[in-house]
Amino acid sequence: MPNTRSAEKQMRVAERRRTRNRAVKSAVKTFIHKAEQSIVGAAEDAKTLVIQAQRSLDKAASKGVLHRSNAARRKTRLMKKLNAIAIADPTPVTKAARGTAARAATTKRGAKGTGSKRAATGSGSKRAAGSTSRATSTKRPTSRS
Repeated sequence: MPNTRSAEKQMRVAERRRTRNRAVKSAVKTFIHKAEQSIVGAAEDAKTLVIQAQRSLDKAASKGVLHRSNAARRKTRLMKKLNAIAIADPTPVTKAARGTAARAATTKRGAKGTGSKRAATGSGSKRAAGSTSRATSTKRPTSRS
């Protein structure tokens, strides 16, 4: 039992958070399970179910229920399963899907996919460019006599 009023309140808050987190985790697991079952069954709506599962993982990570690395890992595993089925059974790409792929290719990294913006623009750190060391340029001269 808690000894102070603040500890009592923390117990109540922790219990509320625990029940909310359990509900979110359960929903995420349900979405992932449905998506995996549709992938194995080669259902037509597998892609939409995977997108729903990814969205639920992102929401859980943004709320702090899951760690962002955990959510990313689960999303990657889900996409690997979906892509493995897509490679085994290639379907013709529709016009709408082509537009989505083109937009995805131009986001964040750009069409080249060169990496970070610094690498693309050529601007790096000052030291890499050959400027003087930071220690000599920022120190003030001392007047000790």
